[in-house]
Order: sequence, then structure tokens, then C-alpha cells
Amino acid sequence: MRYSFAIVTIVLSVARAQTRSDKRGLVFVPNKDSPEDNNVWVRDGSDLTWYYNYQPTPAPAFADESQSDFEFVPMLWGSIENTSFLDSVNSLIDGGRNISHVLTFNEPDGPSQYGGSNISPPEAAQVWVNNIIPLKEKGIRVGLPACTGGTGGIPWLQNFLGNCSQLISTEGNEKNCSYDFVTIHWYGNFEGLASHLGEYSAAFPNKTQWITEYNFDNQDLETTQYFYNVSAKYFDRLDSVERYSYFGSFRSGDSNVGPNAVMLNDDGELTDIGSWYLGGTATGVDPQSGIAGRSRVDVLLAITLAVVGSLFLA
Repeated sequence: MRYSFAIVTIVLSVARAQTRSDKRGLVFVPNKDSPEDNNVWVRDGSDLTWYYNYQPTPAPAFADESQSDFEFVPMLWGSIENTSFLDSVNSLIDGGRNISHVLTFNEPDGPSQYGGSNISPPEAAQVWVNNIIPLKEKGIRVGLPACTGGTGGIPWLQNFLGNCSQLISTEGNEKNCSYDFVTIHWYGNFEGLASHLGEYSAAFPNKTQWITEYNFDNQDLETTQYFYNVSAKYFDRLDSVERYSYFGSFRSGDSNVGPNAVMLNDDGELTDIGSWYLGGTATGVDPQSGIAGRSRVDVLLAITLAVVGSLFLA
């Protein structure tokens, strides 16, 4: 396998403390119960240079951050019947925000119950023609839809591009829908991740890659940290990987990828992975630690003891 030597080399040389990287971005998942967590991602010295929030407009928490300090990348999440995404991005530009990239369609090949936007290639193509092509004509760099890591992703994209090209072509004047980078999601081990990137390189040659969601979900802590370190080092070394964003910017109690895959424990403290991702050193914080991470029995016992103690003191 052509990637085996590169994989072995990286596995042997990876260090637990990560080097700094300007490729790293934030998949922003706000926590309305702990808004103080938002400040973690823009603290002084953070490696994070960009973010997206699955929305066409900036997150209120970062509304005052300039594009040069913390670039916001708008996303057309799913199907729309109008040009509202185009209008929203144009409004941001008119307001002085320098929008240079946009993301499109979150897992269109995936069912809605698992977070996919569940759109057919012909439907997505029409939305693209109405909303994305005008932005590309302005010089904004656009990414292909971010399909799931399943085997149906690349065929979906190929069908989408075919449908899109048909929409903009006329008899005797064939055109191709163009894009600037491919967008990739992956949940699984490192070997599968490296293979998946290789498949995208073969299907869409000469295009850079953005890995906008990735993790090795529901694993023990050692396996999770190993995956993080190896994959981050791999992304940083590959010229073909333009940007990447680790899915885990939330507390362990809020995680849908397992308690060890997160960047914050249940007190909002950076875990080792969280600190490494921001360019720091290991914190030693257990992802499952914190008052919110204690079991219901432990919490009830603590409350009971406190109540009983107060009765004796009364």
C-alpha cells in the first residue's frame, strides 16, 4: 500500500507534545450552560486561526473577533429554496468582514437522525448553482460538500458534480462546476483515516483537503490520545492538507463521541488533547473529571451527606 511507509514513519516519530500549527481550526459547538468555555478557544497563544459553526453567520461569542485574528468560515449546511446563504455572505462582506472561504453541505449523504443534511445530488446541485457559484465568481474559495466517511461519499460527490455541470451547460457549451478544495469527515482509526485521504486524493487530484470533522470516537483514553497525536502530526506534515478541525470542543458530559475524545473536562478545564490542540503541553486533566462528570450516585451521596451534616450542626 503506497501510504504504509509514510504511516510507519509518522507513528515511529510522533511525540506526545504537539508542535504548533496554523492549520488548526475550531468546530464551534456552543454550550449555553457554560458560556465561559467560549473564551478558551481565543485565549492568548492559541494555535486556532479559524472556525466554523455550521451556520452562515458568525457565532455571537466571536462576533468581535476580526477575520485576521480568528477567521470565520460560513457554511451552507443543508438544502434551501432561495438565495438566503448567498445573501447572508454578501451582507457580511458589505459589513466589512473579509470572507475568503465557504463550506457547503454537512454530510449530505447521511440521514438526518445522525446529523446529516440528507440531500440528493440533483437538489444540492441546484442550491449550489444559486448560492455558491456567485460567491466563487467573486473570488471566494469554496469547498466541496463534506460527506460522511462511508463508502457512498465519493460517489455522491461525483454525481453531484455531474448534476451541477449539467445545470450550467448549454448545447454546444459544456461547463464543469468548479471548486477549490475538498472537505472530509472521518471517525475511526488512523489507518482508516490515512486511507480515506488517499481515496480522496485519487478521486479529486490536485486539490487541497480540509478535514473539518475527525475523531476516533468511543475509545479508551490511551487509544484516543495516540490517535490524536499521530493524526495531528500527519496533517501538519502533509502539504495536501490545508486545514483541519478536531471534533471535540465541548465538555465530556456533552460528548456524542465518547468521554475521552473531548478537549474539556466537565469543569471546563483543558484536557491533554485540548491543550495540545491549542499548542500547549499536557495538563494531566482527566477528561471524565469534574463535578459534572461524577456519577449520579456520587452526586446524590454528596448532597445527602451535606444535608445530614447540616442537621447535626443545626
